[in-house]
Amino acid sequence: MADAFTKPSPRKLTLLPLMAATYFMVAGGPYGLEDIVQKSGYLWTVAFLLAVPFLWSLPTAFMVSELSAAIPEEGGYYTWVRRALGPFWGVQEAWLSLAASAFDMAIYPTLFVKYLDLFFKACHKAGPEGWPVPAEVSYPLAVGVGMIAVCALVNVLGIRAVGGSSLLLNAALLLPFVVLVAAALGKPGAPAEADAPPAAEEAARGLDLVIMGLLFAMWNYMGWDNATTVAGEVDRPRRTYPLAMILTALLVTLTYVLPVLAVARTGFPASQWETGAWVTVGEAVWGPRLAAAIALGGMIGNFGSFNALVMSYSRIPLVLAEQGYLPRVFRRCHPRTGAPWVAILVCAVAWSLVLPVQLDRILALDVIVYGLSLLLEFVALAVLRFREPELPRPFRVPGGKAGAVLIGVAPAALLGLGVYYVWDKIVEWGLFGHKYTVSAVWLGGTLVAAGPVLYALCRMVGGRPQDGAGPNILKEPG
Repeated sequence: MADAFTKPSPRKLTLLPLMAATYFMVAGGPYGLEDIVQKSGYLWTVAFLLAVPFLWSLPTAFMVSELSAAIPEEGGYYTWVRRALGPFWGVQEAWLSLAASAFDMAIYPTLFVKYLDLFFKACHKAGPEGWPVPAEVSYPLAVGVGMIAVCALVNVLGIRAVGGSSLLLNAALLLPFVVLVAAALGKPGAPAEADAPPAAEEAARGLDLVIMGLLFAMWNYMGWDNATTVAGEVDRPRRTYPLAMILTALLVTLTYVLPVLAVARTGFPASQWETGAWVTVGEAVWGPRLAAAIALGGMIGNFGSFNALVMSYSRIPLVLAEQGYLPRVFRRCHPRTGAPWVAILVCAVAWSLVLPVQLDRILALDVIVYGLSLLLEFVALAVLRFREPELPRPFRVPGGKAGAVLIGVAPAALLGLGVYYVWDKIVEWGLFGHKYTVSAVWLGGTLVAAGPVLYALCRMVGGRPQDGAGPNILKEPG
């Protein structure tokens, strides 16, 4: 008879759905590249998009491939850090990831509403006169909360529902860009001034301008480790993860670089790029119908990214509860799909509460908070190579122990540049009609410092934490 705490055995996630979910966790399409083009011009943007994968994405994908194949357990990066560095650092890894998620997950519903507005405007132009299309979104906060609720429901339906929907959403997201690239390449070549350098005051900033472009590119290539938290629910993870990471890295780079190069050829001025500029580009290249399709793609991209990240982040409270750091109620899973419905619900409510808060420098907080969690994963990779040399590793970072240590150098250097850039930057809150400002470094440092306090509290109120490496994860049916 099955153990009362054993999770049901739903069908597992295979290679293509895992790639589709990972693509949304990392990219969600070319949306998000607008600021790089506006600030840096086309040539620098392409340079950043080609350089950052080698300095950032491939090292991270290699690290994720080795550790997820060697330790294919639920909890992913939390489990690696805990095994390598102990329970204290494992909880810090979990906290840093969840803290970063509070800011990241507020972005997607907000952008979903923006692209819905752009979709309505494009439909007005593309459709016949008198189309009953709203002029704008009347209740943006309600729409954002509704998007979160739908994503939570899809996740409760199980990991296969998330993976399957990600495949369909990827196809719908990328099709307008296939049309855009083909149409743009069919137009006459761009005039030389189309890729004019940034404004004089921006160019004068020198190193800051380069770092800013790198930061935006890094932000668009973040999230390779997010898919690992569901490793216990992936089919043949020792083989599937390395393949998914490498193939998705190539797909992300291709779907970033090709559209930018194609639009550069049309002569669309780099200075006119801003959030939502892909819609304007689509209209300029092939009319309002393509603009409407790209706006719809923006909605799909933000929905798909949020949906896939709910799957990822919700497993962290689940595993923390399994090991006694959170109340047992977080162990409850759907009796048929095995989805951690309590963790999904609590996370969805928390992210909904963050929606009224507008953070002007989300990127700064991502660099500080998410970056530190990523560095802990690189440390775990190196420590496990020395501490557990006999651990079966179907995929290995090349170069032996030295390679396992050195592969984290380039990402660490990029993160150091990021901290340098945001050192004197200010984060602005727009909350219920009032504005508040705080230093980005101070806010990030406060979040990091809260980790040890939360660890002590979790040990007191979460039950009896397991201080060892922990057995296989067991789930309590709901």
